[in-house]
Amino acid sequence: MSHPTTRVLTVLELLQSRSRMSGAELADRLDVDPRTVRRYVSTLQELGVPVESEAGRYGGYRLTPGYKLPPMMFNEEEALALILALLASHRAGLLDAAPAVEGALAKIDRVLPDRLRGRVQAVQGALAFTPLRGFAPASNPNSLLTISAAAQENTRIWIRYRAGDEVTERAIDPYGVVHHRGRWYVVGWCHLREDVRMFRLDRVLALEPRDETFAKPLDFNCVEYVLESLATVQWGWPIEILLELPLDIARRRIAPDMGTLEQTPDGVLFRTRSDALDYMARYLVQIDCPFRVLHPVELREAVRQLGHNLGRYARRGDRPRRQRKQAPKQAAA
Repeated sequence: MSHPTTRVLTVLELLQSRSRMSGAELADRLDVDPRTVRRYVSTLQELGVPVESEAGRYGGYRLTPGYKLPPMMFNEEEALALILALLASHRAGLLDAAPAVEGALAKIDRVLPDRLRGRVQAVQGALAFTPLRGFAPASNPNSLLTISAAAQENTRIWIRYRAGDEVTERAIDPYGVVHHRGRWYVVGWCHLREDVRMFRLDRVLALEPRDETFAKPLDFNCVEYVLESLATVQWGWPIEILLELPLDIARRRIAPDMGTLEQTPDGVLFRTRSDALDYMARYLVQIDCPFRVLHPVELREAVRQLGHNLGRYARRGDRPRRQRKQAPKQAAA
């Protein structure tokens, strides 16, 4: 648990970065109760920091307008968290431009004390990542910032979007942006289709903010929508498999975006799609439970072929090594 002094300084940092924050927001960010937040604010006021409190339903805390502090120093944990976040985000494709990462790292480096700077630089020099496969190129950071701001401010956007060979123009009320498996997805109300839709950010060809505002649905979960949409997308072979294991274990072993799971009297019905049945056969082996392929029959053949190949590979270890034939020794002349 962090020291109370660190939490007090964190309150100051948050108030400097936001024009106003409610007690509930501060409590949530610090993982404390509102009474503790009031105590932290009182500590800042006793130190001469002009924190103003506003009562009422829409009240909260703010710094006196125009009040600024010099840049604050990072402690060891904060500096390490920033360095790891920048390096890992760039490596995972979350950040597209390497110069932006290097620039941010250089700025952090300038405000660190000498002792801490050396330790952080040691982390950068020793840190390495294994190669990533299947990650799409990062999306335009300007598009990501524009859509995220629109979702935060509940303002409409216009996009030109490419899906396959089709290019459409549509107005969207963005509810949020989700990153999943190397791609960014925008979720919102599509005025062209008059329904909630999901859009890949790397397929947005053009983007413009609009002045119209909208009301976001209460308790809408963008992450759940993306996972459910990916699990039920219509592509490839429709597949149904009966898994002989409890539903809670199936949910732990099968990613939510792989398909849907339904409890039945005979087991868990796993519905999914795949355009590569040999991949699906290997995936079923990884689930590690008895199963029955209900549909399609082609997947049954793929599973049989995989089993045949695995058995053949395993039997290779049972064969005795062939003795190398030695040439007969010639009699001495």
